Formats: sequence, structure tokens, C-alpha cells
Amino acid sequence: MSWAGGGVGTGHDDGVGALVTLDLPADSPVLALPWIVTIGPLSEDEEWDAVVFGPYEQAHALALAEEVVADEELMAVVEPVIPHVSVDAIREEIASARALATEEEDDDADSDADEDDEADEDDEADEDDEADEDDEADEAEDEDGHEEHPAPPSPDEIRAGFARIAARLTAA
Repeated sequence: MSWAGGGVGTGHDDGVGALVTLDLPADSPVLALPWIVTIGPLSEDEEWDAVVFGPYEQAHALALAEEVVADEELMAVVEPVIPHVSVDAIREEIASARALATEEEDDDADSDADEDDEADEDDEADEDDEADEDDEADEAEDEDGHEEHPAPPSPDEIRAGFARIAARLTAA
């Protein structure tokens, strides 16, 4: 899977927005998933929280997003919602995404690798410092007697939630 995007309409010079989505083969099983549309500002000068719409079938999500950004300088991201029902499945999906990003990063390596390595080392040191601070804050919260977060819902509870959502979406 890869991301595809670009201007909608005649281009950015004419004040139209941009649409970004996955570039998938026509037989991809991902196309059958529910899709969401996230619309936000295209320009960094404009500050407001993006708005998320959906779920839709992929074709409907694309058509709606194209229409919304056709006449305004907005960014629309159209992406699938992966309805995993367990923490392990979600973690596997995250690991796959990270592995894919690492592969793509390795493929894109160029002569700036030395500079990137130095910057990465600086970033890692900063992240380690932040992680240590977070761990200390978490320990302090636990010592103060705050309750731990609730257990995740079971797969059956999640599926029941899907059914309730579907019923609300299809109610007249």
C-alpha cells in the first residue's frame, strides 16, 4: 500500500484543495473496509482542528472528499478503518506499519545518511529523556493511588459495539 495524493480540480494555483488516499490495486481487500474522510486546513496559516467523517464505502468517501475540497483550500485524507477486535491485532498492525516505514526509509536512503544519523541520535536522546520523565510521572500517579486504566473490551464486546454502531447508522 502506498499513499497517493494531489490537487483536486485544476490545481493549487486556482485555490482548490488536496486529496490524499491509499493507492491500492483494484483487487485489494482493503477496498472492502469502511473508510473515513478527515478534512482540515491545507495551509499552515489556518489553524483549526480537522474534522473526521464516516464510515463510508471507499468510492463514496472519495467522491465526498473530492467534492468538498474541489472549491476550497482544504486537505482531505481518505483512509480505511481497520476494525480489529483485539489489542494483539492492533499491535500487529502497528508493527507492520512500522516495519513498512523502516523498509521505505531504507530504500530512500541517500548521501545525506550521515547527517540524518546525527539528527536521529539527537532525537533519540531527546526521546529517552522524555520517556524517563513520563515513567517518573506514571510512577508518581500510581503512588498517589490513581486507578489504572480499565481492561480493553473483549472481541465479543467490540463486535457488539460494531452492531450497535451499524444500527445507529442505518436507523431512519
